[in-house]
Amino acid sequence: VDYAPSDQVVTVEAGVTLAALQKECGKHGQRLALDVPLPDRATLGGIVAANSFGPLRTRYGAVRDLIIGVSILRADGTRAKGGGKVVKTVAGFDLPKLMCGSRGTLGMIATVTFRVHPLPEHGVDLVARGLSAAAVIELLRKLRGLQLEPAAMLATRTGGGWEVALRFEGFRAGVVQQREKLSDLEEAPESPWAAHLAARGSVRFGALPTQLAEVEAAFAGGEISWYPTLGLGFAKAAGSARPALAALGGWLVDGADFGPPPAALPLHRAMKARLDPEGRLAPGTFLGGI
Repeated sequence: VDYAPSDQVVTVEAGVTLAALQKECGKHGQRLALDVPLPDRATLGGIVAANSFGPLRTRYGAVRDLIIGVSILRADGTRAKGGGKVVKTVAGFDLPKLMCGSRGTLGMIATVTFRVHPLPEHGVDLVARGLSAAAVIELLRKLRGLQLEPAAMLATRTGGGWEVALRFEGFRAGVVQQREKLSDLEEAPESPWAAHLAARGSVRFGALPTQLAEVEAAFAGGEISWYPTLGLGFAKAAGSARPALAALGGWLVDGADFGPPPAALPLHRAMKARLDPEGRLAPGTFLGGI
């Protein structure tokens, strides 16, 4: 709809796929810093509504950190919009962030405005294999101790220990310098991210980054994708993990099953009543049966 490369801001219709947007931004040496699974099929509206993300969230944040404007169709057909075309704006209600993870229950997303970033000049992918949960945490502490900032970091477990992939990107000199500080890690012979994203499951969960051993036990050693710096993960099946995660102070979402309703549920219901009083939009797909 509108693209100002010099301002690093783009407005796109919700039905455009992530791959199509990246191709257009790439013509100007830019990208939207999202790397969700199936970019050829994932639409921008769907990514926002599902709060989808990939390994680049390590450095660039979630959808809510990249979205700056949105227009929606409310349940009665009224068009509403919030945010703007500048990165910093304090005008009006924060409708863009409200749409993130709303699952279509508050309105149909029509257009989205994002901030975009320059394509990195250089990048390197590193990998560590056969790690224990304790070793993954130790690697994370090492990164912090060395003051390294990976653009992406993802750990996967498929039954034979943990494999951790890291990516450093930016200006060549900076990438080389960070690579030298991790000389004990091997460079990935090919990009590991497609395989790592494909390994993600449908069950989403969260716990403290330091609780990886407990998370591993909660899923009985099953297949897990884990974002070490974020304390967020995906698993192939929930099993009996929810009670174990709850005991840790964590959470688990399995499809439309959010588990016990949170204390903020009345606020969610009030927002639903404000934007969709008749409950027409995607009923029962949000927490608390909203």
